[in-house]
Amino acid sequence: MPISALAAAKHICERSGWTISNLKLQKILYMSQMAYMGENNGTPLFSGQFEAWNYGPVEPRIYRTFSRFGRSPIENIFWCHTEECGSSHEIESLNRYTDSLLKFSAPELVSITHWEHGAWAKHYKKGVKGISIPNQDIFEEYCARVRGK
Repeated sequence: MPISALAAAKHICERSGWTISNLKLQKILYMSQMAYMGENNGTPLFSGQFEAWNYGPVEPRIYRTFSRFGRSPIENIFWCHTEECGSSHEIESLNRYTDSLLKFSAPELVSITHWEHGAWAKHYKKGVKGISIPNQDIFEEYCARVRGK
């Protein structure tokens, strides 16, 4: 069973040293989900559902949880969230993805997730929120990126 999106978000924020914005968190969550699914035959790393928003894929519950921080770094508000981040395989994978993605700026990550052959582009409608990005399309995006489409 996948870990919760909130547990993954907490882990990414901790790994960053509490230096990332909600926007950057969203993109790291998405690309971590995509990479894990690609490496694990479509199995999601965490529960949750991404939607196609203006600035790329967004997990709306996580977005709302951290929206109060705006563009500022997310602060540690997890004092009552004690769920562990999963198996050693899941944690190692999330650490690897996070470490490789933290070097990018939020605008660079937005640009990466706006790939014309990607799941976001397939579902995005300008100005419309609430359009789900199915996990199967996220998995297919990984496969297309690996093939170099």
